[in-house]
Amino acid sequence: MTGRAPGPDPVQDSPRITPPRHHAVGVHAVTNAMRMAQRQMGVVRGARALLRVNQPDGFDCPGCAWPEEDKIHKAEFCENGAKAVAEEATRRRVTPEFFARHAVADLLGRSGYWLGQQGRLTRPMLLEEGATHYAPVGWERAFEIIGEEFAALGSPDEAVFYTSGRTPNEPAFALQLFARRLGTNNLPDCANMCHESTGSALVETLGVGKGSVSLEDIHHADLVIVAGQNPGTNHPRMMAALEQTKDNGGRIISVNPLPEAGLERFKNPQRPRGVVGSGTKLADLFLQIRAGGDLALFRALNLLLLEAEDAAPGTVLDRAFIEEHTLGFEAWEKDARTTAWDDVLTATGLPRERIERAARMVLESKSVIVCWALGLTQHKHSVPTLREVVDFLLLRGNVGRPGAGVCPVRGHSNVQGDRTMGIFERMPEAFHAALDEEFRFTSPRRHGYDSVNAIKAMRDGKVGIFVGMGGNFVAAAPDTPVTEDAVRRCALTVQISTKLNRSHLVTGTRALILPTLGRSDEDRTAAGPQFVTVEDSMGLVHASRGRLKGEPELRSETSIVCAMARAALGPGDDVPWEEFGVDLDRLRERIARVVPGFEDFNARVREPGGFALPHAPRDTRTFPTHTGKANFTVNDMVVPHIPEGRLLLQTLRSHDQYNTTVYGLDDRYRGVHDGRRVVLVSPADIEGLGLAEGAYTDLVSEWPDGRVRRAAHFKVVAYPTARGCAAAYMPEATVLVPLDHTSDISNTPAYKSVVIRFEPDSGPDAVVVI
Repeated sequence: MTGRAPGPDPVQDSPRITPPRHHAVGVHAVTNAMRMAQRQMGVVRGARALLRVNQPDGFDCPGCAWPEEDKIHKAEFCENGAKAVAEEATRRRVTPEFFARHAVADLLGRSGYWLGQQGRLTRPMLLEEGATHYAPVGWERAFEIIGEEFAALGSPDEAVFYTSGRTPNEPAFALQLFARRLGTNNLPDCANMCHESTGSALVETLGVGKGSVSLEDIHHADLVIVAGQNPGTNHPRMMAALEQTKDNGGRIISVNPLPEAGLERFKNPQRPRGVVGSGTKLADLFLQIRAGGDLALFRALNLLLLEAEDAAPGTVLDRAFIEEHTLGFEAWEKDARTTAWDDVLTATGLPRERIERAARMVLESKSVIVCWALGLTQHKHSVPTLREVVDFLLLRGNVGRPGAGVCPVRGHSNVQGDRTMGIFERMPEAFHAALDEEFRFTSPRRHGYDSVNAIKAMRDGKVGIFVGMGGNFVAAAPDTPVTEDAVRRCALTVQISTKLNRSHLVTGTRALILPTLGRSDEDRTAAGPQFVTVEDSMGLVHASRGRLKGEPELRSETSIVCAMARAALGPGDDVPWEEFGVDLDRLRERIARVVPGFEDFNARVREPGGFALPHAPRDTRTFPTHTGKANFTVNDMVVPHIPEGRLLLQTLRSHDQYNTTVYGLDDRYRGVHDGRRVVLVSPADIEGLGLAEGAYTDLVSEWPDGRVRRAAHFKVVAYPTARGCAAAYMPEATVLVPLDHTSDISNTPAYKSVVIRFEPDSGPDAVVVI
């Protein structure tokens, strides 16, 4: 069945602006979700799909990684989860006839929104060298081409395997096994571009690069600090957990350059007060911080805790915990006491009394959780910032006990699981040793390419094959023209995908599109009905069973990866790829013997709710760091310097998108409608810079070496953001971020700290379509 896709690409540079909202969700969110579901899936198919989302016998939402509550509702999904399901389960189809009508050059001129709205891919497609159009190709011929191109490589390190965080555990494990059997650790993933700073900081300080809290901890915390995060758009189900915090007497501090509606007031559609009442006020204190000022904020909070301990010795710090479980406190304390308030106030833009009020709330709380997302992870100094957050929690023993701990909130639904399965260019030796023992080979130990270094390697002609499993690599990556030129230097690009996006159009000399089953699709093989597994943001692993009938030509991601591996490695490779491709239980048996915490995987994941992975800091207050203790770290103060006449830009998502997938052209909580090319600027900065509200301007980013990047034709929108800061949507604004502008240590693109100036509008004809 083919649904009707939109016709002409809608104009996106003439948005209508209304006042921002001060609450999130409510009845309007429900009706908006139902409207999109009906438009994409139809009434019957839509109801069948949505009633299976996040249910014990259904499929995991392909959106965010927030865990399910113990009490499952029949409608266990949020507005953006419904949009994600509708996009995947759409009745619209992209057929070979579509590609015959549209040359690649034509499709390159279309927006990402228009491309995604065309529907699900249905057949393998091949773009031959010199061809102007994709043409259909049989599965077997597609794998033959892959085998030929891998055979032509001069080295295994000339192949790169990129993974999206939507990829379930089983195909992720198969992909990393394929890469390492080939002989490379070139396994970049989307985590390199979002939460890599989290992993870097937490592994060093606590020994585990994951969050240490459960939903019960969130519910019963005395204080939850939500920093650099917008739950109302990016993790809407988190607001129900925060509402439980408030119901149980806990308090919430919101730290963000922009006021976010979901942290102001939550109208829960599953409660009467959320439907006909005023909802729940979530944030007790809003700290409207300047972008990049979080390190200074936590240094200030830590100084105030030390001074409170000085005033009342033995009543503030958890000396017993510090003595028994940590190292480095003395050196850290000496540095912390040098914190200068002038630097703090400049970096944060906050009045001192607001920071002191936050400190009083901390002192009044026995248990504290800090939650964060990309607002903390995508700065040059993100790793020191997150290490300082850990210092803050260690001071009062807020790790490894109920209602307290670190809570990095991941994006895509299995981005954490993919890392657990080995999608990482620098897996620890223990993983390699277990993999070698199970599969009787020696996996490569030299580090591979992360996402940024993979682009550099492609740019420098060191990569012949790029394989992308899900995602939209060229749109998600920084420095758009550089990234696209780099990808075009490959001999072959292979995209394993459900929907059409720009990465299918920026190709190597030859290109393959291999259409795959989605999370909602039923997967039946010769071994019977199959299911996959995912790991949520709190380390819970559970099954996901697709129920919808898909196109007959589609194959599962695991089946595709295994067939690629056989084609590339040849008939002599003794891994039973064919068996893994049809029977995921056999693959899970092998995972259970390689990955810690997955013992008896097949049985445990069939239990209702699945199982929790071990987490030493949380479970036993032990810390598997290089010192064997939790580590205090000294982190130099950073005061972002913004030259006169410039602003510090952060990229962000609209409410109608998830990462690079654009569901629609509205950001209704921020009051932006029917368009995306906007720059949000405080009214004071608009006046001070001589801009005009509603006028169009070019955004130009500046770099020490004199290089500039330009994003043309953005509408200036007056918005209550922090002074000195601005915001624009990704991927439209990622062109402003150079490839080398990355976080220290983690190498994550610093999308949240881009110095820009404003220049006269170049007009819509100068817009780079992404």
